[in-house]
Amino acid sequence: MRVKIGICYYDSNSEYASLFNNDVIIEYAKSIPSVEQVWIGKVLELTASDLASLFKSSGVEKIVIAGDYPGLIKNKIDLAMKLAGLDHKKLALASFSEHALFNGQSTEMAKAVLLCAVNGLDFREVAKPGHNTVNKDTLVIGGGIAGIQASLEIANGGQKVYLLEKSGTIGGHMAMFDKTFPTLDCAACILTPKMVDVGQHPNIELITYSELKEVQGDAGDFKVKINKKARRVNISTCIGCGNCAEKCPRKAASEFDADTSLRKAIYIPFPQAVPNKYLIDADNCTYVENGKCGVCVKICPVPDCINLDEKDSEIEINVGNIILATGFKVFDAKKIERYGYGQFPNVLTSLEFERLINAAGPTEGNITYRKKDKKGNWVFKEGNGEPQSVGIIHCVGSRDENNNKYCSKVCCMYSLKLAHLVREKLPDAIINEYYIDMRAFGKGYEEFYERIKTEGINMIRGKTATIKQKGEKLLLRSEDMLNDRMLEDELDMVILAVGLEPANKASELAKMLKITQDGNGWYNESNSLSDPVNTNSGGVSIAGLCQGPKDIPDTVAQASAAASRVLQNIINNKVEKSVFDLSFKDIENRVNELITEVKS
Repeated sequence: MRVKIGICYYDSNSEYASLFNNDVIIEYAKSIPSVEQVWIGKVLELTASDLASLFKSSGVEKIVIAGDYPGLIKNKIDLAMKLAGLDHKKLALASFSEHALFNGQSTEMAKAVLLCAVNGLDFREVAKPGHNTVNKDTLVIGGGIAGIQASLEIANGGQKVYLLEKSGTIGGHMAMFDKTFPTLDCAACILTPKMVDVGQHPNIELITYSELKEVQGDAGDFKVKINKKARRVNISTCIGCGNCAEKCPRKAASEFDADTSLRKAIYIPFPQAVPNKYLIDADNCTYVENGKCGVCVKICPVPDCINLDEKDSEIEINVGNIILATGFKVFDAKKIERYGYGQFPNVLTSLEFERLINAAGPTEGNITYRKKDKKGNWVFKEGNGEPQSVGIIHCVGSRDENNNKYCSKVCCMYSLKLAHLVREKLPDAIINEYYIDMRAFGKGYEEFYERIKTEGINMIRGKTATIKQKGEKLLLRSEDMLNDRMLEDELDMVILAVGLEPANKASELAKMLKITQDGNGWYNESNSLSDPVNTNSGGVSIAGLCQGPKDIPDTVAQASAAASRVLQNIINNKVEKSVFDLSFKDIENRVNELITEVKS
């Protein structure tokens, strides 16, 4: 006997809503033979009691909630079914957003998800695109801690890895940090041994100062073109003596020091860089600009090591699997004008402060004011004086309707860490933490928060309104929710705990690799619960912060998981094709086959 089904079509108006043609999906829902009724719009805003009456009068036996986020009304529909005397176990969800199916065929795939839910089938089990054999070589894109971990796992499994990094060294953001929370371990002490392992591993080919240009082929057999930017210094012959940098007349802002210091146009990104070789910043090299200078060539003790006329080149590789570990960028604090970043020299971002307190930073770890040097550059240097009052503002660019609505997860914890380090270096300083909510979510994090509260840190709950310059001081105006008052604090320095955003060119890479992004630009995993490292594009996995904000332990865990999936593909000599290769008709035919099998 045919089960009568009712569909509650719920449009939550989320960031995904515009991807689906609701009218087309609703018309299709009505056409499914077993569907008796489709409820949409304001009908779903009725009370559970009124919905129960609708369910009862329609004669339906099973309810399917369909939409971008159907779980948001699950409890109410569940209650309505109980009130209507229906078996609430016959409630199914057709979640379009859960399956990350937005690659130009969102509406068709939403219909497929709905069809599976109506027939009591798991979409993932139905939408099996088949397999290809696998080229055993793997490309890992991004040389931060996620890319390093994934590369080492695969290489230690006896397989060849190409590790592609756009900058002159691997290490990523973690190399810039002083300490890690909650243990306060030295970040470099954890990271640099892994970097060295990558540089020396016989199964890892390191391709730095290069970017992905083109990807062709299919899962298991990708043909990849890489643009290898001209370093203008021969890695094989450079001895890293530093004579060139010593005599180079041009300076530029140091990316590794988050622009808090200056470096030469010919430089090693940081002392523990891998490869530990010099490269030339073409954008700031006098010779590249006008053909003059060339002092580095004259002073270099190794013949033909520096070639100022070297051009970019292109290399091609074949791989079977690709892991994306492209990381993140920090929120541009200049977007929130009321905080005065970029106007007031001693309002700085958390990443800038990380470099300031680092023993390998511009002041050897001493906290100083930012002042102009003789040439007018704003820099931190010893002798600039020490602040005696420091404010740290949480959620800058995160949990903000005008910028990023999501929580960046790590800001609370790294803000607490920075407060501890300020107290350690400036024992008598006034330290204020301005937070909205405290999100100490990980192992040992709540204990770390409790520890910080005993160190004389003023914890002020409430949103910060403005920062203004008042003579030599910064006047910070904020609310104090717990004491029901407004505050005006005069401080010497303010640190903005900026949130995390998808890396530059994230969308460009997504199109190249045919993977999808959520409404905020983070890469979509295949399934957040059952398959958090694969994507719907066959042979492409994701690891670390390119998928969304997370801390270092979670990043390392996901990188290891992505590596294990790659090794699994290699061992089995097969990799699943892209789900996007399937059409709605393919899935519909498979559903009909399964229904026939069950009936027979």
